[in-house]
Amino acid sequence: MTETERLAAIDAIRQLKARYFRSVDSADAALASTFLAEDCVLDYRGCCTDPVSGIDHFPEMNAVIEGRAGWLSDAFKASGIVTAHQGHQSEIEITSDTTATGIWAFTDRFFFPPGGRYHRFEGYGHYHETYAKIGGAWLLRTTRVTRIKIEVE
Repeated sequence: MTETERLAAIDAIRQLKARYFRSVDSADAALASTFLAEDCVLDYRGCCTDPVSGIDHFPEMNAVIEGRAGWLSDAFKASGIVTAHQGHQSEIEITSDTTATGIWAFTDRFFFPPGGRYHRFEGYGHYHETYAKIGGAWLLRTTRVTRIKIEVE
């Protein structure tokens, strides 16, 4: 792989992750199908557990989604929750012509409807991911979320 091809792959993966965040926040399942590998494994177990207190603020999120068909894009919207995700400081390593890994620092905010368990949930952490180039496109193969801090009010 040339340096230009490597940089193009990194940019494609950054675009993929931007679509990931937009698809979650806009409840767009069609968009999700453009970046998820058919055999993806998305591990969200413990993703809303505060690493300091051990409190799981949103146990419904403890799930492992196996396969593109398992993606539930409207779960937040259906319960009146609005989310806002921001990804930062990507560390992307191209490991072969068709594989890559990435770590993304992120912030996410959940705004609950009146009478919800919280008014606002704000979390900070990292996505640990793998990617595969399939059919000429970079796709998300695996993800695992780790937290460094959670604030709720």
